Formats: sequence, structure tokens, C-alpha cells
Amino acid sequence: MSGAPGRAERLVPWLVFAGLAAAPFIGFGEGHALTLLARAMIFGMAAVALMLLVGGAGLVSLGHAAMLGMGAYAVVVLDHAGIVEAWIVFPAGILAGAVFALVTGAVAIRTSGVHFIMITLAFGQMAFFTTSSLAIYGGDDGYTLFGRTEVLGARWLEDRLVFHFVCLGLLAGCWALVEALLGSRFGRVLRATRDNETRARALGFEPWPYRLAAYVIAGAIGGLAGVLLANATEFVAPAYLAWQRSGDLLFMVILGGLAGPHGALVGALAFVLVEEWLSHLWQHWRLIFGPLLILCVFFLRGGIVGLLRRG
Repeated sequence: MSGAPGRAERLVPWLVFAGLAAAPFIGFGEGHALTLLARAMIFGMAAVALMLLVGGAGLVSLGHAAMLGMGAYAVVVLDHAGIVEAWIVFPAGILAGAVFALVTGAVAIRTSGVHFIMITLAFGQMAFFTTSSLAIYGGDDGYTLFGRTEVLGARWLEDRLVFHFVCLGLLAGCWALVEALLGSRFGRVLRATRDNETRARALGFEPWPYRLAAYVIAGAIGGLAGVLLANATEFVAPAYLAWQRSGDLLFMVILGGLAGPHGALVGALAFVLVEEWLSHLWQHWRLIFGPLLILCVFFLRGGIVGLLRRG
């Protein structure tokens, strides 16, 4: 991990938010472009949550997509029951992600290193196979929502521009929350347990409750991202919980840089936009995307944001 961010690096999140706010008015106002940006912001939210674990607590999770999936399937369960009010759906999605994180994290946090990676992968796959078996909600085929979540009976979220700014506002809020947590006493204890667990215990700080709290917070943010993703696509499938999606989220964090949550923002946007660009260039675009990601790992050791420090 690098030292304190410089002035240029501190401007990164504000430039990202300003760019996203201006995007609909400078050539990205068409339906497909707004849908793409919404998807990038939603994954950015999930990546910021994962950065709290990876960068703050040193916990590399391969099951983070399950948190996102829990939020998405909370929308599905409520939609199937005819409940589409935002003041119910959004808290339910957040709670679903947080509860899943609490139950699984209570076990996973007792491990570390490769054992933690594998147990989060196992829990994620358990969630994946469970949702695949839920025939009432479409099973492997997924579930198509009857419509987007309503706000006080109004279908505001069906307006792509409104949905864009809802995603932007929630992304900014999640970034600010994680930034504040990492800068607080809570964040300093997390980093202390990450850097030297024995020393942290000697100072009177038991790592487990701090790590579990971070895991639950990350799960809650992941659940919120899942609610938004379900609304963005109006479709939910078990693939949302697959370990490959967790791998994508982890790579977004590494690609942007572990210096702070702003790195996760940049990494998620870069990942989604480059993926989309390459998919329009060539039918077999993954043959380019995979090696490109590997090159980024080798040559961007501090992530994209780390280039600002070198400069």
C-alpha cells in the first residue's frame, strides 16, 4: 500500500463523479449509453464495497458477487409477491446482503489467506446453486421482473436519466461512506490488523469483530448494488452470483488500485467500458481482453490510480 494520496489523486473521485453527471448531456444520453453507464456505476458500487475488505482489512473475497445476488433476489422475491415499493424493496435488498454477509462472515472471518479465499468461494457457490434450484423464481433460466421498482407509486426509475442520477447519487454515497470508514478509528484498526495482527492484539484490539463489521458493511453495499442491477436489467439470474462475477469485481479493485475507494471507482468504470468497446470491435473480443488484463497486472502495479503517484 502506498502512502497518503497526492493532490492529483484526491481529485480523481470528484472528476469521476463530475464526468458521470455531465455524461448524459455531452453525447451519452442515448438509451444504450445510459444503460452502460448505469451498469458501470452499479459494479463500481460493489467494487468500492469489496475494496473495504481487500484494501482495508486485507481480506480477498471470491464470494462478493453473492452479496450482490442476494440484493437482486430480494427484488425477485418481493416482485413475485407483488411488492414493488422502493421504501420496502431497497431496505430488503440491503438487509439481504448484510444478513448473508453476517452469517457467512461469522465463519469465514475466522480464517485468513488462501483459506479465506476458498471459504468465501464455497459460500458464493452454495448461494449460486441454491438460486439455480429455485424453480419458482425461474431456476437456471432466471426471472424477468414485471417492472422496475416504484417510488411512492410512481415509475420514476423507468426513466433512464432519472435512474442514471439515482445510481450516481448512491455510488457517491457509498464511496463517501467507505472513505469515511477507512479514515476513521475503525479504518485504522482494520489496517493495523491487516498489517500486523499480533501487534494489534497486543494493543488490545481483537481483529474478528472489526473484520466482521467490515464484511457486513460490504455485504449491505453489495445488496444495494444488487437491487439497482435487478432494476437496470429487469432480469435476475443465478449467474449474478457466480464466482466469475466475483473475480470480475476483484479485478476491478486491483485494476484501479488499492490506495483507496477511488481506485475501485476507476477500475470498475475502466473494466466495463473497455469490455464494451472490445465487444464491438471483434466477435472473439475475450481473446484480447484476457491478455490485456494480465498486462495491466504486470505493468500497473499500483493500478490505474497509481500512475498519478508516479507522475
